[in-house]
Amino acid sequence: MYQYDSYDQALVDERVAQFRDQTRRYLAGELSEDEFRPLRLQNGLYIQRLAPMLRVAIPYGTLSTQQMRMLAHVARTYDRGYGHFSTRQNIQFNWPTVESVPDILAELATVQMHAIQTSGTASATSPRTNSLASRPTR
Repeated sequence: MYQYDSYDQALVDERVAQFRDQTRRYLAGELSEDEFRPLRLQNGLYIQRLAPMLRVAIPYGTLSTQQMRMLAHVARTYDRGYGHFSTRQNIQFNWPTVESVPDILAELATVQMHAIQTSGTASATSPRTNSLASRPTR
């Protein structure tokens, strides 16, 4: 199972703090929906028709007992008591509030988990987010 080193943990902790500020600015009206969209997607947060959905990475598809307990805590505290494991080796929470996502990410970071780049549209090689990314040939 992958274990964070001090660099990994610092990077995730920094990203949580950064996203907390971005979310605060969005909720205060300082960032438009268009400005917030790439920021939330980079942090695994989708806004779907009925509710936000947060996709959390499960590195190499393995979880420690601490991580599993944290996922259960997140499901009970911030969602409706459950999550959905995906074929992308992630877990998705379908009912968190946008306001709660920075807190969820901070709690996940304590057990070496994150939602960085879990969005299918957040990749630097995705044509949706990078105009220089390769496009399929016809």
